[in-house]
Amino acid sequence: MGVGIGSVDPFRCVLCPKKRRVGKAARERGRYGSGVTDSEEVLKSHISPEMTAAIGRELGRRQSFPISDSDIRKWAIAIYYPEDPPRLFWDAAYAATTIHGGIVAPEDFNPFAWMSADPPGIRHGGYVGLEASLGVEPPDTRFMLNGGLEVTYGVRMRPGDVITSVSSLTGYQERQGRLGLMLLSTQSDRWTNQDDELVKSTSMTLIRY
Repeated sequence: MGVGIGSVDPFRCVLCPKKRRVGKAARERGRYGSGVTDSEEVLKSHISPEMTAAIGRELGRRQSFPISDSDIRKWAIAIYYPEDPPRLFWDAAYAATTIHGGIVAPEDFNPFAWMSADPPGIRHGGYVGLEASLGVEPPDTRFMLNGGLEVTYGVRMRPGDVITSVSSLTGYQERQGRLGLMLLSTQSDRWTNQDDELVKSTSMTLIRY
């Protein structure tokens, strides 16, 4: 294929008088935009044996204080402001006439928003990496993106409920992307009430490269 006037052949060394061709490895650097060759892309993996062995391990566990009517009411006021929240979330007499039989919390209600009962107190500090929280050497990556969140809802949260959250590392995958080999890490968070009924289950994917 020819090179038009005013364009530059990317496979020639434009700084050299003899315009010698550069090697195959240099040409392949642009294929994935990552600065590595095809052979390096095939051989490289972010997933170590220690990371594979950590799949299924628990990342953290929390237990909430008993949910109060006031907790639900204030949450509903905040998320529906400036409109009035549905009566289901604050009017006990009305809520008793519904299929729920009483006040329930909005599905996005978070009983851990302010403080947990166990571990006690307010959680301080920033994000702790998945592998770091398990005592595993993390992969050598530089960037992290949110790869999406899937949520499944179970029974509704009610006044008096005590919610337990258990998060776990559920898996790793790798995919080739424009910026090189991407690591997709998935973690789940399962909420249950004092009767061990599923309240909510989330699956979050992190993309690192």
